[in-house]
Amino acid sequence: MTAPAQLKVLSIAELQPGMYVVSVHKQKGTIEIKTQGWARTAAVIEQLKQKGVLELVVDLSKTLDQPKPEVATPITPLTTTGRNREKVSFEQELGQANALYQQAKSLQKKAFADIQAGRALNLQPFQDCATGFIDSVFRNQDALLCISRIREKDAYLLEHSVNVSILMTIFAKQMKFDEELIQQLATGALLHDIGKILVSDNILNKPGKLTAEEFAEMRRHVVYSHEILQQIPGLSPVSIDVAAVHHERLDGKGYPHGLAEQQISVYGRMIAIVDTYDAITAQRCYKEGQSGISALKILKRESPQSFDPVLLAQFIKAIGIHPVGTLVKLSNEKLGIVLKANELEPLRPVVKVFYNCKFKRYIEVSVVDLANLKVDLEIESAAMPEDFGIDMIRLFRQSVLE
Repeated sequence: MTAPAQLKVLSIAELQPGMYVVSVHKQKGTIEIKTQGWARTAAVIEQLKQKGVLELVVDLSKTLDQPKPEVATPITPLTTTGRNREKVSFEQELGQANALYQQAKSLQKKAFADIQAGRALNLQPFQDCATGFIDSVFRNQDALLCISRIREKDAYLLEHSVNVSILMTIFAKQMKFDEELIQQLATGALLHDIGKILVSDNILNKPGKLTAEEFAEMRRHVVYSHEILQQIPGLSPVSIDVAAVHHERLDGKGYPHGLAEQQISVYGRMIAIVDTYDAITAQRCYKEGQSGISALKILKRESPQSFDPVLLAQFIKAIGIHPVGTLVKLSNEKLGIVLKANELEPLRPVVKVFYNCKFKRYIEVSVVDLANLKVDLEIESAAMPEDFGIDMIRLFRQSVLE
């Protein structure tokens, strides 16, 4: 039998997680705010405050005593094959790297669904994911780096945090951090944008310029992420820190707190570089993605004002001038995908050549080591696939993954 409604008007300060909101009773501004449903988390309540809600009508008979039980189908557990760290070739690691990446995307998708449904996040799968990334990076980092370049259309929200976590793992390895710290950084990177799920889709996916109010709400995703992460038992302070400060800048012009210089930890400075790099190279509904070279140039231009130049130099050393998975145009008017970095000659990686720009047609695939003294070729520039009508996802799957 359904319990009779127990309607009561409460101030926003009295609203508690688990309460059922019937309607908005009093608000700031003239634009009507409509909402109904359970306020399952503190982050949701904070979102209502920011929208200008002052009082609400709640139905106390529907208050949840505990989070909604887990009903989603669990994803396949991430495996690390016995923590194998033996170095392998790019080709040998590629299959495992691809499997890890797809499982990580599934984990992100489930986490977003859990937050929307008011379910608590389970830390262990994120730690397992981070461990998988670490093992793969130590076996051959080029494989995961390459897979992270295969971007699905309209999947930025899912892929961005996965890519940032991979890049953070490679960066931390370059910095020679111990494994426990690398795992904490990779875990925090996986979770750093989780609060975006509480921002309206109309704002997240708006193709045009955001209004001042919309931009302010978009920036609040950092606050939402911080609040969500603080509620996860066992999550390390380092993991929480990288999520809380990834938009802070050295000159104090970042957000949400305008931290500057020594107020921002080394880890916060690292994720600022990694997050910005991936955001610049990603294609989104309101902007075209740029090449890795362009992203690095932007980061260098904004150093030392926004980004730490010493750490940026280490990041560039970690991923290379031409990161694996980058599309490049060679001096012979042909296109190729960077398959492997040459540590001693970073401007001369191993490239898989597949397209003739002059005749605008695909050619027989060949692998060229630009560092080979017998090869009289060099990279002329980075290339964007849309300029040549190339479907990079299809190309990767046909010429790299297979």
